[in-house]
Amino acid sequence: MGRKVTIATCCLNQWAMDFQGNLERILKSIEIAKSQGARYRLGPELEISGYNCEDHFHESDTCLHALQVLAVMLKSTVTQDIICEVGMPVMHKNVLYNCKVVFLNKKILLIRPKMYLANDGNYREMRWFRGWAKTRTLEDYYLPRMISEITEQRTVPIGDGVISTLDTCIGMEICEELWVSRSPHVDMSLDGVEIFTNGSGSHHELRKAYQKVDLIKSAMEKCGGIYVFSNLRGCDGERMYFDGGCMVNVNGKMVVQGKQFSLNDVEVYTAAIDIEDVRSFRGHFASRSFQATTAKPYPRVQVDFSLSLEDDIALPTLEPIEWTYHTVEEEIALGPACWLWDYLRRSGQGGFFLPLSGGIDSSATACIVSSMCHLVCDAIREGNTDVLRDVRKLTGDNNYIPTDPKDLAGRIFTSCYMGTVNSSEQTRTAAKMLAENIGSYHLGITIDTAVSAVVGIFTMVTGKTPKFKVNGGGARENLALQNIQARLRMVLSYLFAQLTLWSRGMSGGLLVLGSANVDESLRGYLTKYDCSSADINPIGGVSKTDLRKFVAYAKDKFNLPALERILAAPPTAELEPLTAGQIAQTDEVDMGMTYKELSVYGRLRKMSKCGPYSMFCKLVHQWKDSASPRQVAQKVKHFFRSYAINRHKMTVMTPSYHAESYSPDDNRFDLRQFLYNVKWPWQFQYIDEQVKKLEDIEKSKDGSCPGNMNTKDGKDTETSSGGGGIHGNRDVSRTADSNMKTQNTGVVVSMETVSSEGIHEDNVDVGERKQASRKRSLDEGVTWMSDHLKSLKRRRLSIIGVKRSHSSRDKGDDDQNEDDITEHSKWWKPWTWKSQLADE
Repeated sequence: MGRKVTIATCCLNQWAMDFQGNLERILKSIEIAKSQGARYRLGPELEISGYNCEDHFHESDTCLHALQVLAVMLKSTVTQDIICEVGMPVMHKNVLYNCKVVFLNKKILLIRPKMYLANDGNYREMRWFRGWAKTRTLEDYYLPRMISEITEQRTVPIGDGVISTLDTCIGMEICEELWVSRSPHVDMSLDGVEIFTNGSGSHHELRKAYQKVDLIKSAMEKCGGIYVFSNLRGCDGERMYFDGGCMVNVNGKMVVQGKQFSLNDVEVYTAAIDIEDVRSFRGHFASRSFQATTAKPYPRVQVDFSLSLEDDIALPTLEPIEWTYHTVEEEIALGPACWLWDYLRRSGQGGFFLPLSGGIDSSATACIVSSMCHLVCDAIREGNTDVLRDVRKLTGDNNYIPTDPKDLAGRIFTSCYMGTVNSSEQTRTAAKMLAENIGSYHLGITIDTAVSAVVGIFTMVTGKTPKFKVNGGGARENLALQNIQARLRMVLSYLFAQLTLWSRGMSGGLLVLGSANVDESLRGYLTKYDCSSADINPIGGVSKTDLRKFVAYAKDKFNLPALERILAAPPTAELEPLTAGQIAQTDEVDMGMTYKELSVYGRLRKMSKCGPYSMFCKLVHQWKDSASPRQVAQKVKHFFRSYAINRHKMTVMTPSYHAESYSPDDNRFDLRQFLYNVKWPWQFQYIDEQVKKLEDIEKSKDGSCPGNMNTKDGKDTETSSGGGGIHGNRDVSRTADSNMKTQNTGVVVSMETVSSEGIHEDNVDVGERKQASRKRSLDEGVTWMSDHLKSLKRRRLSIIGVKRSHSSRDKGDDDQNEDDITEHSKWWKPWTWKSQLADE
């Protein structure tokens, strides 16, 4: 009997509901696995139907077509003499399960349902499936006639069991089961299972790759065994990109690492492993052996087949390897580029159209398209005939063989600079130079005529002519004139996307690309239905900080010297008039916060599950060296007010590549209301109370009066959302933020006045409000001191340093006027007390 088992793990670029294409890719992977000598073929999760069928799983047709595909595979000669494990939906006793079906030589060996379903973040499996709840239990599954006629089986086992071959034992996990606190492989290993398979549907997220690797390494270091991991790859019809990364681990040592990003539809990795290595590894640990003696057994399906050959002495085994990770910049260059390629070739369109502004965001999007062109040319040089076929279909040229990424970009990528009188020559030149570096078909147009025409219609109807603020207009006029520019760019983008190829004598249309990053979406710093409204957005899940790093990387990687100028320029929307021909408007000043701060807010809000108060509690310590508690509170309140005002924009945001765990995507990842009380009265009041407590503590340490709660200017300044309600756009956020001033402390404060309750009061005189604020502060200080004295007396505390400069004791101050309060407050001077032990 041989001792070296040969197993293949597959990475497939499946497409939801594409049963024909999915079948072809599965059969191709089985054929490759057999040619490489594999005796067991593992495929990814739900590979027959595709993972993201979503509510199509509610349709009986989906299960029917999955069974039809299974029938074709059972009859195929390709699947003979190899154990095949495939993923598909299966209905048992009128309950739908996410299953792995294992078959050999036209016989179904086991149907293994998923036990623990992924139901957070991007995943909603409990909407369609139920987890198998009967551990270590098998039931009879009655095969439909179309399958029974092929297998000659009436029933087959379904449930939580394992497969026992002539030479080893195999147990299965499905995706999420690796991530749960008590994974099935722990108990299976104690029952003698030596090989663990995991068919997964795991999506890409920046900085996530190490998690899968570490989980598998730690599992096998602890349990011993062979862990074989398979994953989907590509865009199967949704915002996620499945990032492959097949792997094989033996006793905690990696022996196979599959590609994370690739344009290949089918990849197969085969490993020959000495099963005796597992047995000797486990036998070395006495404590593990002791636990194994009392382990509950799993039901075993006996199979008269072996994964090893009788004579395998000449078969080499794999040596351990060091896992290599992509940098964040490489992940951005590769993941979104592969996602764009899948979307483009499957959409049937002729290329991409990008409004290229000459800023970081649109330039990053252009760089990702350039990266896609490089990947396509590289794949064709490596002999990928599928990619070549898709390129020829896109370009309408059956003889075209792309070798130069710039030439390919000129055929499938159109960029357009849409300038106005408010646009600078710097951004116009930068966009043109970048387009030349990439090779895109570039247009430089001016849209002032369109802007004037639309504004003219308004003037004709109302008799009013809106003006920019610098020309004497108000805030509403200023924003309206900015937004009409932005929205006209969206309208013109779709016009040019539809007709540009027609004007060039080419077939097809273009997909419009958006370029709003995750931080701007979170803050709402964009105009609703501007160029953020597009067909797809490759950077919508990437932070501004990471985008800057990526653009710097792309400058050298793809030889794009024009990016040097773009990196040096401040981020700006260029929607307001220039000052002496120079940019006067910048994004961070408009927003009232930095992009670095935005990333912190985003991670705390989503990843750490922080509301306003919890965020304040964390940041007051994290930022203690750069901001006071009051300043931190102002920053937190400004963020949440801006977020609440603009949350409605997320309901219409362009489908974006999911890359960040703090994405505000409203479709499925970040489910929250979009109509808020933007004042957050209860939450903000509680924050203010904590600020006062912290200031009391600090002033007590400094020897100052803890009761005086006045700030330097006599009021608690905080930012205001303005009077535009929640349905302003870059509009509303800019309405508030255009009046923001930045102090030397770095804290943003509003020039608008707000009552202590945080409610906007338009009809109250500013001087009256300041006077009332001072009086409230004095009242609070005196009340606090009075209550504190009474508490001291009741508890008969020993007070060090007591000497009162006022002989009368406080009898209550409810009836005192402001002058009385001011006089009354003079007697409370703790710094005048002297040492004395008192026992009143």
